[in-house]
Amino acid sequence: MHRHGYKGRKFGRERDQRRALLKGLATSLVEHGKIETTLQKAKETSRYIEKVITKAKKGDLHNRRQVIAALSTQAAAYKLVDEIAPQLTGRTSGHVRVVRTRLRIGDGAQLATISFVDELKAVAKEEVKA
Repeated sequence: MHRHGYKGRKFGRERDQRRALLKGLATSLVEHGKIETTLQKAKETSRYIEKVITKAKKGDLHNRRQVIAALSTQAAAYKLVDEIAPQLTGRTSGHVRVVRTRLRIGDGAQLATISFVDELKAVAKEEVKA
């Protein structure tokens, strides 16, 4: 069997399980700023989140709804569009970095951390006084 025309890794999972895995990893990355996972999952998450960040940077209603669909929680989607994406406007691509870290003790799998390239500053929310 040939590999022509096949994109992405299968991870030994069905399509919906694979999509849920990438959605969960991307959501964790947005919430925490840095996650550690296996190297292959980190590389696939990098491909996935780059496309989501590009949509978040446009920020109009249609792209905002696509970001909400691409992440697991609305809170993470709002954080990406309102707080993180405005800080990434200096780049056209390459928003995340994958760095190999260690071998996992249990099975010897290569682990890697995935994080944002730019230093993200926490945005303080203004309190509304009534």
